[in-house]
Amino acid sequence: FSLTIEPGQFVAIVGTNGAGKSTLIKLLCRFYDPTEGRIYLGDQPLDSINLESLRRAITVLFQHPVQYSETVRENIAYGAWETEPSIEEIGSAAKISGADQVIQRLPHQYDEVLGKFLGNSELSTGEWQKMALARAFLRQAELILLDEPTSAMDSWAEIDWMGRFRQLVAGRIAVMITHRFTTAMQADVIYVMDQGKLLEAGNHQQLLALGGHYAQSWRQQMAGLPLCANEFSPSIN
Repeated sequence: FSLTIEPGQFVAIVGTNGAGKSTLIKLLCRFYDPTEGRIYLGDQPLDSINLESLRRAITVLFQHPVQYSETVRENIAYGAWETEPSIEEIGSAAKISGADQVIQRLPHQYDEVLGKFLGNSELSTGEWQKMALARAFLRQAELILLDEPTSAMDSWAEIDWMGRFRQLVAGRIAVMITHRFTTAMQADVIYVMDQGKLLEAGNHQQLLALGGHYAQSWRQQMAGLPLCANEFSPSIN
């Protein structure tokens, strides 16, 4: 497995369940270290970087973001808590992420306590994902990792979210794990993984022209045929 991602690149990783996609995210976060080989950030081995400093340089957006039983203001501010962001900075992040459209409908807006545990306003998973994107905008990290961040959104909301996300990742490194072809096709480069190996690489049109695993799964999805492994299925010989 050898992969280089340049600053400014938006990369999608697709593949069957168990292919190693989430393991890659965990290795980049240094939840554990590889037993063989090395990962570099620039010219520095990842395991030589102070762990706290490394994680300050990373933003991770998961399928089910953390739902803080706090005010909207605090939910977003946690993205850069140590800098004590102003309400203007928080509001700007909310507008860029699209979360402000949700916030304006809440009775107390930025002072509304979210969740049913301590508050009165529960959000949908898709709305929580917009809050998480606002936190990411506020954080302004160098490396942005995403694991199915738009899974709870409909296609219209996803297109809007992805457009806003593009603003966030400009000039940064972004790695997204997804089973949605409508998401993967917007990446600069798509990598197809299976059993810990890279099988194919290219943009959406290049992979379709290649006629391999990605192209077969795309055709099956467009034809409405059933797919295993959450919309991605390798070719069967």
